Amino acid sequence: MERRVTEMSTSDPLRTVESGPSAQSLRPLAWYVLPPAAALSLLAVAWEAWTRLAGVPSYIIPSPSAVLGRLASDPGYFALHGAVTILEAAGGFLVGASVAVVMGVAMAHSRTVERTLFPIALLVKVTPVVAVAPLFVIWFGFGSGPKVLIAALITFFPVMVNTLVGLRSVSPGALDLLRSLDASDMEILVKLRAPSSLPYLFAAFRIAVPLSVIGAVVGEWFTGDRGLGSVIIVAHNNIDMPTLFSAVVSLAIIGVALTAILSYAERKALFWHDSFITS
Repeated sequence: MERRVTEMSTSDPLRTVESGPSAQSLRPLAWYVLPPAAALSLLAVAWEAWTRLAGVPSYIIPSPSAVLGRLASDPGYFALHGAVTILEAAGGFLVGASVAVVMGVAMAHSRTVERTLFPIALLVKVTPVVAVAPLFVIWFGFGSGPKVLIAALITFFPVMVNTLVGLRSVSPGALDLLRSLDASDMEILVKLRAPSSLPYLFAAFRIAVPLSVIGAVVGEWFTGDRGLGSVIIVAHNNIDMPTLFSAVVSLAIIGVALTAILSYAERKALFWHDSFITS
């Protein structure tokens, strides 16, 4: 028996390597990375060919090679302003999500509170951020405060709505069981409602994280001497399209990176959920 096991394990080493944990972990990564990378490469090649063959001036639409050249010529410049934007977006996300979760918990436990607060939250949602950004500058000055508040304002509503829906989307049987055991509202919240709401919360975070970056950039348009939003405004005024597109590419990279980090955190936190068990 031992000889047979040894022969089977050594007869096909390629099969052993392919079925190892590293190969299994690389296949999903390649599945997610290669298709969009190929699509972006084809888009960049077509864009480059069009700008060269049509003779499009760089002050209208720069070629991808010009944008990459601008990024490569001064990566520290874009990294510094990108770090400022990330910090402002992260601060706004934390503030907006925290307030949204607190309000969602309060509304989930009281219909009266929901009828009182939800119209106010909806009013905040439908108010254009561009309209209130100048007011925030007047009220809170030209520092990072207005940008953080604008980012918080734009991320608040989706997190609040999903928190409310998630806290109420619990199993009726599990809820009746806890109530039959004379569990308090806090125990029901911690042991049942909060775990059940995690998939809804992460779905809201997927929307809110990119929105927080947008909010920070909008704030930088009105207040800024730092951040990628200010880089875009200055480049636009100087008709420096390679710098403007380089800032946009930097924002896209930031958005993809933050989304990837959030997806990793979601997979770690929701390893027990059906969507990850079956995947």
